[in-house]
Amino acid sequence: MPMCSMSRFYKTGDRGDVVHSRIVSVPRLDTSRLVLLPLEEADAVQVQALFPHWEIVRYLAAVVPWPYPPDGAETFIRDIVLPGVARGDQWNWSIRLKEDPATLIGCIELKKSDIENRGFWIGRPWQGRGLISEASEAVTDYWFDVLGFPVLRVTKAMVNMPSRRVSEKNGMRVTGTIERDFVCGRLPAQRCEITADEWRQRRRYRR
Repeated sequence: MPMCSMSRFYKTGDRGDVVHSRIVSVPRLDTSRLVLLPLEEADAVQVQALFPHWEIVRYLAAVVPWPYPPDGAETFIRDIVLPGVARGDQWNWSIRLKEDPATLIGCIELKKSDIENRGFWIGRPWQGRGLISEASEAVTDYWFDVLGFPVLRVTKAMVNMPSRRVSEKNGMRVTGTIERDFVCGRLPAQRCEITADEWRQRRRYRR
């Protein structure tokens, strides 16, 4: 069982006053090379320094603001991530190397959605090393084995070959193509999915 980190999140009213608080658990997840820790407000500084590069954001969903504002990471974590985690609608982690756990190198999330259940990004110095595939394996295990969802779906820009390869490595099936708005504009996108039964069967074969 994964180790769990407990965080307290506060819901604020329109004037910023605290309405109530609750304890929510997002687990620490470990892989051979990585530790995934619950994303929290203290991570905003590192995210802000690492995330806003065109090579990272261009194929993300168009909801990501570009140019990225100076308080973009802080606003995202405070106003989107923490309330979503508190509602039980999403689960967000920072990605860190076990050899240097103080340094955030990327982020990965799971969320309730009909078309997009998993998303991620990783800083340029750590790309091309299979680290996102490794993190994706861990959170997908969590999606099926702990959260108990029956299917995981993702949508990737057709030209985003690195992200599409992660889906392929994870054993996902292509279910169709759509047009979707990304930060870089409207592009053809590939929809993929894998069921809990398919994931567990694939895991048995890999052992």
